[in-house]
Amino acid sequence: MRAALAAIAIIALVLIGAIATGFIDIDQTQKARLPEVKGGQLPAYEADVGDIDVRTKNTTVEVPVIDIDSARDDRAEDSGNRAAKDDSSR
Repeated sequence: MRAALAAIAIIALVLIGAIATGFIDIDQTQKARLPEVKGGQLPAYEADVGDIDVRTKNTTVEVPVIDIDSARDDRAEDSGNRAAKDDSSR
């Protein structure tokens, strides 16, 4: 069952990729028509949407400097200190 679902998912992804890249081009060859319906009414909608105001402004931002000491650097320093201590004790 998992293999079948995985195969379907892979096929779907390949088709989506082929359509998105233009490898497959689908053109509508016939217009669609609504069926004949007597009576009835289409629904009406009203939507209140917000207003978006997009602006830009120039600002100077101070960027912090980050100093990272990795564990490898600490070990290298520790081994260097140990070697110096070993040399001084001889």
